[in-house]
Amino acid sequence: MEVPTIARRTSWAGGKVQERLRRLNLITTVPPLALAGVFLLLVSARSWWHIVIQVAGLLAALATAERWTAGDYLRVARPSLVVTAVVWLAGSLTDDTAAFFGLSVVGSYLIPPLPRRRLAALAGLTVLIAGLGAANVLVHDDRIGWRLFQFAAVPAAATLVSTAFMFASQRFFDLIAELERSRERDADLAVTRERMRFASDLHDIQGHTLHVVKLKVALAEKLLDREPDRAREELREVHDLVGDTIVQTRELAYAQRRLNLSAELENAKNLFEAAGIHVRVARESEMDATAGELLGQVLRETTTNILRHAEARQVGITLTRRGIAIVNDGAPDTGPLELGGLAVLRQRLAEHGAELEVSHSGGRFRTAAAFPAPKEARR
Repeated sequence: MEVPTIARRTSWAGGKVQERLRRLNLITTVPPLALAGVFLLLVSARSWWHIVIQVAGLLAALATAERWTAGDYLRVARPSLVVTAVVWLAGSLTDDTAAFFGLSVVGSYLIPPLPRRRLAALAGLTVLIAGLGAANVLVHDDRIGWRLFQFAAVPAAATLVSTAFMFASQRFFDLIAELERSRERDADLAVTRERMRFASDLHDIQGHTLHVVKLKVALAEKLLDREPDRAREELREVHDLVGDTIVQTRELAYAQRRLNLSAELENAKNLFEAAGIHVRVARESEMDATAGELLGQVLRETTTNILRHAEARQVGITLTRRGIAIVNDGAPDTGPLELGGLAVLRQRLAEHGAELEVSHSGGRFRTAAAFPAPKEARR
């Protein structure tokens, strides 16, 4: 449903949109009106009285134009309409053909924002200007036809032209306002996405580390009496892991964190083996840095999910030129898949043209991320 014009115009007021429109209005609208008014003054004024009334009408027109992009422009436009009407009447009675300029401008600003009956309002404005101009024949009885043409027909036609121009100008300003609002929405969306990315990365770091710390502390507790040296080694690894997590968190805060697929692969292998899970790794080729970072995130999230939710005994990790696949057994049959962090990764991979697939069958859970082949990427 189309938003009424008056509603769109009131939305110009406030914030960066109004600031942008006001600057644009002061550059594109007010100066041409001032130049046109001064030009008419120079070519048509024949006495000091003509100068006075034309300056009064021009100032009222410029005041309306200057306030057009403000929310309170009607407060100025309505009294300006009365002032310019008086100016035009005085001009027609004193034989000043250019005095209609202010009334034509102010009227053209008032009509386009109306929510309805704009054609009727335009007709009324045209009749008003023509009627005030026709008063010229009341004090001058020579060349009545020519005077009606000069003081009624020409100002009425000029009003129609100026109003049509204002309809186009308002549409242009509406588009600019919508563009500015779109930019603001895009900026807000970018901030939201960055916050979600940061929260996701923080979850990857902290959630993964805390779960590993839990496993290692539990293992150290079991080994404390039987193998104290190994228990101390596990606690030392916990200490190192916490320190590494602090470094990663600091790097994340300063946008310096990058995942290394090889490091993540070695880390996942060590974690699985520490939890008593047999790991088989098949690495066929290397990936580029961007793909490796994304696949490292997939591997880290999947590793955390396996350690947290599955009772796995075997995990197979396969790296190919195009992606990674992780298969584990011991997946609980809990109904529909709940992707959790993988859902966020799926969206992130899609932004880079990659796909993430998960499947659950016969107690085995498969997570696979793949980038398109070069030929497919060019299509």
